[in-house]
Amino acid sequence: MTSLKLSQELKIRGMTAQMSHEDEIAKLLDTTQGVKFYIGFDATADSLHVGHLVQLILMRRLQKAGHKPYVLLGTGTTLVGDPSGKSDMRQMLTVENIERNAGIFKEQMSRFLDFSEASANCAEFVRNGDWLLDLKYLEFIKDIGVHFTINRMLAAECFKSRMEKGLSFFEFNYMLIQAYDFLHLYREKGVTLEIGGDDQWSNILAGADLIRRKLQKNDAFAMTTSLLLTKDGIKMGKTQKGALWLSAEKCPPYEFYQYFRNVDDADVINCLRMLTFVPLEEIAEREKFVEAKDGKKINETKELLAYEMTALVHGTEEAEKAQNAAKNLFVSGAADANMPTTVLADEDFVDGKISAVALLVKCGLCSSNRDARTTIEQGGMSIDGEKVTDVNAMIEINEQVIIKKGKKNFHKAARNG
Repeated sequence: MTSLKLSQELKIRGMTAQMSHEDEIAKLLDTTQGVKFYIGFDATADSLHVGHLVQLILMRRLQKAGHKPYVLLGTGTTLVGDPSGKSDMRQMLTVENIERNAGIFKEQMSRFLDFSEASANCAEFVRNGDWLLDLKYLEFIKDIGVHFTINRMLAAECFKSRMEKGLSFFEFNYMLIQAYDFLHLYREKGVTLEIGGDDQWSNILAGADLIRRKLQKNDAFAMTTSLLLTKDGIKMGKTQKGALWLSAEKCPPYEFYQYFRNVDDADVINCLRMLTFVPLEEIAEREKFVEAKDGKKINETKELLAYEMTALVHGTEEAEKAQNAAKNLFVSGAADANMPTTVLADEDFVDGKISAVALLVKCGLCSSNRDARTTIEQGGMSIDGEKVTDVNAMIEINEQVIIKKGKKNFHKAARNG
């Protein structure tokens, strides 16, 4: 394959969605060195999750191409809460919680971006609380609000879904605040491109439009990344325990590896394109295996995806541990030190035993007792290789047992002490 321009590769990999000025942005990324761009992350949780990966990897690709990333930590916007994609108002966080979450984000992003000042295009963190928290409301509305019309704002997708259930005026300000972020970074840092998830399109476009209206400048652009979806159009990253977190404490590397090892056959190629640095030529060859329904080669492709993803998020050492643990289980069924483990306390047992239903839920293999009972009734649970078929079964654990749910999910349950 001939050498591709950056904009072409991003398009082939399916990483980009909408652009305010496609030709101008392509030319900017392909021919201009050191383009300053930013992506904002509201600190609403104590970890990033798999839904952020497309943006993180895009930033890494742009930085490798010589462009300069600014990571905007939403220490101010998080106090408001983005209504996009939400049916109800977000839970409000304290300043202390927001600051703690932002610190965790910085640490996790350091695996993807080069923040060393020795680099001319080193990534930089900026915090919008530094300029938003000192704004005076009446001055802000007079200066910024005059450039927005209510009709146009209400037509935005981020507000449409909330109109029936109710949208607070507090949240209604979010678009103005995010647009102001771009204006501020344009003025103070020379940032000319804002990027974000495709569900943020209205907010991102508002920032570029604000710069054009207020400053009469035509060099501010907006671009969104594709959302990470399954073949059925559902957001990827949901597990029995909730979101697939990038934190090793919230989602151990083995579980992270297993998630991508077990993706649907129809999703593995899309994940390889969007989320890894595997060359497009190799991905094209592997796509032939999927089309031919070559089970062995598809499994090898899933192992490659799982390894690459775990190495990106947790490092190569953890990726190798996870891969070895998975192979040990599937080849020999033997326990492995890197297998996800739940330590059970004395209060989890009744007369020295724990119910099979409670064990599945306690280990996070099932989301509820009902889910656990269904799993057992359908023959989906084994303990140390023995199938459990009685939903009322009580399990005795002396030291530890290996639980298998379905064909691919293994978990170790150990007794405390």
